[in-house]
Amino acid sequence: MQRPGPFGLSLPNRAVLFGAITVEQMIHMAEVAEQTGAFDSVWVGDSVLAKPRLESVATLAALAVRTRRMLLGTACMASFPLRHALLFAQQWASLDVISNGRTILVPCIGSGTPGAGGEFYHEYAAFGVDPQTRMARLEEGVTILRRLWTEEQVTHRGAFYVFENVTLQPRPVQKPCPPIWIASSPSLSARPHLVERAFRRVARLGDGWMADIASAAHFQTWWSQIAGYVREAGRDPDDLDTAVHHMVNINDDADKAYAEAKQFLDLYYTTDTTPERMQTWVSYGPPEAVARKISAYFAAGARTMILRFASWEPVVQIERAVRDVLPRVQTGRGA
Repeated sequence: MQRPGPFGLSLPNRAVLFGAITVEQMIHMAEVAEQTGAFDSVWVGDSVLAKPRLESVATLAALAVRTRRMLLGTACMASFPLRHALLFAQQWASLDVISNGRTILVPCIGSGTPGAGGEFYHEYAAFGVDPQTRMARLEEGVTILRRLWTEEQVTHRGAFYVFENVTLQPRPVQKPCPPIWIASSPSLSARPHLVERAFRRVARLGDGWMADIASAAHFQTWWSQIAGYVREAGRDPDDLDTAVHHMVNINDDADKAYAEAKQFLDLYYTTDTTPERMQTWVSYGPPEAVARKISAYFAAGARTMILRFASWEPVVQIERAVRDVLPRVQTGRGA
């Protein structure tokens, strides 16, 4: 089971839909990142109807044949509770074979309040799935994947899936099976018992944990809580990978960096990004300021920073990050 290095690249596979980037340009971003030697992994987002984009497994398969070294992952797979676990187990195993064992699966439950309406609710309604079951579906699905990837004949009788004597082919290249991280970033207003439930799920099921839209201080608090639950589960927190999916815009003029990042994110996520959210979500401005903010996440316990360049010129941003930002970042790995 491979573990990523300190920096990953998040590709804007949703931006293809509104003409901000072409498929070839997006794949070229991954090739450029790999050639720099600074990025150890490449990631794509996932959603079907709520925030449509190029389908994640298909996109990762294309990246698998255009890259050689970088690990390939989802950040994060919001549609996981909607996908049939048996079929998806074969799809992901096939991707692991195509990539020669370079995959990291990161399921999540998506964003949105069940029953509150809007795109999230419409997505679940279209699939005929009760959104109240999404957490249980994620847990059962993860269990099924690991069994199908490691056992010869699998019989499963669960709340959502029932099958007998199933032998999956192909098997993943990675042994015993590809790593499965759990993405979880609770709302700061979430009830404590719901936060505990989410983090205990990470501690029980995850080979790693991914957070999004979290300050370094919140990340540190959350990781301390998760690590405690990991120990209670009889596991070693050092065995879990930790990652933050984070937005970046590098510009010597901080105001221009802020403005471009906000314009990009408002279009990409179809939202009105508040100043408070921008401060938490984005590292923007001159290289020194960006490096300082990213370094804080490593000090808080992150092992990998997955960077999405919130810019209309992402290749320029990648090149400047490699030249001016990443060498300044203190990763805690001897940097």
